[in-house]
Amino acid sequence: MDPAMALLEQINSPADLRSLTPEQLAILAEEVRKFLVEKVSATGGHLGPNLGVVELTLAIHRVFESPRDPILWDTGHQAYVHKIVTGRAAAFDTLRQEQGLSGYPSRQESVHDVIENSHASTALSYADGIAKAFELAGESDRHVVAVVGDGALTGGMTWEAINNIAEGKSRSLIIVVNDNARSYSPTIGGLASHLATLRTTQGYERFLDWGKSVLGRTPIVGAPMYEALHGMKKGIKDFVAPQGMFEDLGLKYVGPVDGHNQEDLEFALTRARDFGGPVIVHAITTKGRGFEPAETDEADRFHAVGVVDPQTGLPLKQAPESWTSVFSSELVKAGHERRDIVAITAAMLGPTGLAEFCQRFPERTFDVGIAEQHAVTSAVGMAHAGLHPVVAVYSTFLNRAIDQVLMDCALHQAGVTFVLDRAGITGDDGPSHNGMWDMALLRVVPDLLMFAPRDGTRLQQVFRRAITVENQPTVIRFPKGAVGQEIPAVNSGPYGDLIFGDPEAQIVIVSIGALANSAISAANSLAQLGTAVQVIDPVQVLPINPELIDALARAKLVVTLEDGLIDGGIGESICAQLAALSVDTQCLALGIPKQFLEHKSRSSWLTHMGLDGAGIAAAITARLRAAVQ
Repeated sequence: MDPAMALLEQINSPADLRSLTPEQLAILAEEVRKFLVEKVSATGGHLGPNLGVVELTLAIHRVFESPRDPILWDTGHQAYVHKIVTGRAAAFDTLRQEQGLSGYPSRQESVHDVIENSHASTALSYADGIAKAFELAGESDRHVVAVVGDGALTGGMTWEAINNIAEGKSRSLIIVVNDNARSYSPTIGGLASHLATLRTTQGYERFLDWGKSVLGRTPIVGAPMYEALHGMKKGIKDFVAPQGMFEDLGLKYVGPVDGHNQEDLEFALTRARDFGGPVIVHAITTKGRGFEPAETDEADRFHAVGVVDPQTGLPLKQAPESWTSVFSSELVKAGHERRDIVAITAAMLGPTGLAEFCQRFPERTFDVGIAEQHAVTSAVGMAHAGLHPVVAVYSTFLNRAIDQVLMDCALHQAGVTFVLDRAGITGDDGPSHNGMWDMALLRVVPDLLMFAPRDGTRLQQVFRRAITVENQPTVIRFPKGAVGQEIPAVNSGPYGDLIFGDPEAQIVIVSIGALANSAISAANSLAQLGTAVQVIDPVQVLPINPELIDALARAKLVVTLEDGLIDGGIGESICAQLAALSVDTQCLALGIPKQFLEHKSRSSWLTHMGLDGAGIAAAITARLRAAVQ
């Protein structure tokens, strides 16, 4: 390790932190920030959030005894410093790499990690359950710490948990609010405004300390006056700093605390630990702290970066045109043409491509915070009142609102367009970010239209078609990354596009969405070996067109290819419909098996699962050989 990080090299467990002096802690914090910039710049990852929680993480691990006192992170992208001080610094060169360190907490990596799910607003429910279990086991000397980003507080599940946590008056559950006024981009909503008020208002505890100091020196009447003042603290508190919202919920409130002042943090956390019941510690931090390019990045303070220059923060290579950028441009065009087009997202304005639309049409852009359920049902309300909402979220996060898509949107025949970014395998961010569930989940929704474009041109076309539909939900899904070159149709029919081969070929690959290049590669390889294959892109994947089934029933072998689950997927449905016709057509469904996929690149996973050109060709060859035998 770099000699400039000599102190960091001595930290192998949280216990090593507890003997450090204040001066050493300040040096260690500086070393940790240098380490983060150096390592994350080389691998990519969540840089800004972790630069902001250095002192906070050190303080938590000095005051509490992990893993005896579980520390939960909501979300886990702010846990890099936690990983460093729990003995994993040496592995940071492998961050988010195959067989390397996960970008989120991982129970396989360390006993100090509890929650692996990177979906926000869940930690307080985990914490509530753990604290109840400790109480029932008679382990009253154990504490549960949940570090919650202020963005996670915009999620409804957090407040459901707080409602229950407040009942456990004797359960030591400490909620640390990491308040940097941002989730990805600036945190929005009424709660954000409340926290902003707390950030800029002197705390009433400081006011009472002043009163005690002054009145305590006043003879005879001083002590009674202080007791009267302390008895009035509820009213004074609401006047001096309106943190009454938390205490009205039954939670002791400590703060606001400077999240970069080690002494203040440890004092506040110690008070919370010793209180013996549920406490909120409100820490004010600066996202991107200590790295000027991050601190001056108004968009998201380097929330997540690719490989960048560790000095300037600039990308080392220019990113190609992405699926997200193609959608973003088309949405802006539609916004200019139609005043009824509105855009909705859940705390991900930039990552889902809505930033430009927001700049042009701020009054028609709605960032609802980390509240996907609300986003969907609010969109239904807008559709009812004559607007056409476009709800842009990551595919994996729509999982949280399936009931609303089904019972609020589809049941009410609402014209809402859902744009699912990062659909299929995303790879580097691990199991909870993969958008592989959407097609299987949405197959059960009546009267839902789903499109899976194979290239940028088809994305533009299906988006335009989707926003004309006013009596049913429409969904467009596309993957993370570069959009690639256009794949023109050889010819088009009522059930899709022929994108390779002879329409009379008896082997048909039905390619769903962005795997079209792999399908064509496989078909081309087989053609060179004398096996004729045609590749059809249905473009519309739900509902499955009956004419497509009729056409496939004339084939010898149908192979479906999708960047989604095999179980419950589009291919399974196609194969079932062919089987119901009692035809001789064989059917092979290729896709993602029903399992959680660890972090490694999308391309590595596709190759591993046989969903690249070579793997598809091999699967077809094996099926043909089996049929002959």
